[in-house]
Amino acid sequence: MLLKIYNTLIRFLYPIAISRYIEKRKKRGKEDIKRFNERVGRPIKPRPEGKLIWMHGASVGESISMLPLIQRLLEVYPNAHVMVTTGTLTSAEIMAKRLPERAFHQYLPIENPVFATRFLKHWKPDIALWFESEFWPAMLSCIKRKNIPLILVNGRISNKSFKRWQQFDFIIKEILECFTLCLGQSDEDEYRLRVLGAKNTMCLGNLKYAGLPLPIDENKKQEIAEQITGRMVWLVSSTHDDEEFKIARFLKDLQKKVPNLLTFMAPRHPQRGSEIKQRLQKELGLNVALRSANEKITEKTDVYVADTIGELGIWYDLIPLVFIGGSLIPHGGQNFIEPSRSRDAVIVGPHMYNFADAMNRAKKADAVIQVNDVLELMETVENLLTHPDLLEAKRSLAYNWANGEAKVLEGIVEKIKAYLD
Repeated sequence: MLLKIYNTLIRFLYPIAISRYIEKRKKRGKEDIKRFNERVGRPIKPRPEGKLIWMHGASVGESISMLPLIQRLLEVYPNAHVMVTTGTLTSAEIMAKRLPERAFHQYLPIENPVFATRFLKHWKPDIALWFESEFWPAMLSCIKRKNIPLILVNGRISNKSFKRWQQFDFIIKEILECFTLCLGQSDEDEYRLRVLGAKNTMCLGNLKYAGLPLPIDENKKQEIAEQITGRMVWLVSSTHDDEEFKIARFLKDLQKKVPNLLTFMAPRHPQRGSEIKQRLQKELGLNVALRSANEKITEKTDVYVADTIGELGIWYDLIPLVFIGGSLIPHGGQNFIEPSRSRDAVIVGPHMYNFADAMNRAKKADAVIQVNDVLELMETVENLLTHPDLLEAKRSLAYNWANGEAKVLEGIVEKIKAYLD
């Protein structure tokens, strides 16, 4: 009943207010003018023959997490196609580069039952896979009316959202009833979905644990490998402002304990590379080489700043010990699963709340090392680099855990097959 009222209001408000907001978005460059027809449910691309699997994710993170599932489903169904919808320009650009053959991108229509109906009438998807936590009631209710199986994949309900939705449980209950199946990305998410009114829920794990391997340019990798031959190396990855300096302050002391040490730094935002180099040289007297300036590693290099995009796979493949940034400061941490899959020993700081579930699982498997501060980080790095057997053991534990977690992909595929077949 509430969704019917909502859809009526949206139809009424669109010409009065929502269309004006969309025009402002166009002027700000936040809409793809050339493909705006997709946003009103009038796609130009024809529907491919055979089964069509539709996946929707809000933006970049969700769309990237789809890639392993897309690849696996196309293997299982060699005659099927996958349509990915998102709402942002950036995600559309990324999908254009990374989607495999038989997969294509479309923009999700603006929230309006008229546009949703047009969209579904054209594409006639055999199944809809909705990722994480972006709920558009007009589209979801339209999918339900068309009797299209609708699965929430990697469903996430944050603590803040859970408390807010509990105040409007009559609304979220009706929205969640549109889903045929809800797969929470953690046991906590599955519990929250069930409490809020989802009828068919379960947790198979977090799909982000099953990410595709990072790309590696073998020629560039070999070039770097030759430059670091004979050096003890470790990587400080995905760091944020000031984390590099906090660590670099102790590098000269660490070099005395670990002779011939070379530190790689891959900042989260590569454009900060020159700034990092200048500060480390000027204030700490370190010899720093900059990747973006094509500066080579020499025997005198203390720090190599890897300030480029798309080369993280090279560093994870070459370097056996990695510290993950965003965790020495209250940012919440960055992805520590990727280096684990590359068989690296992984250290993180105290602030990893963005990956709370993954951290709990990894710590139970002794697959990640968490330190409280920079001093403890330096002690841990020294201990691992001076005890090869311990380093090797930690690398194996991290890899075995990450490899085991990746099995979530097959569990999700089996659930999808039950509805597609």
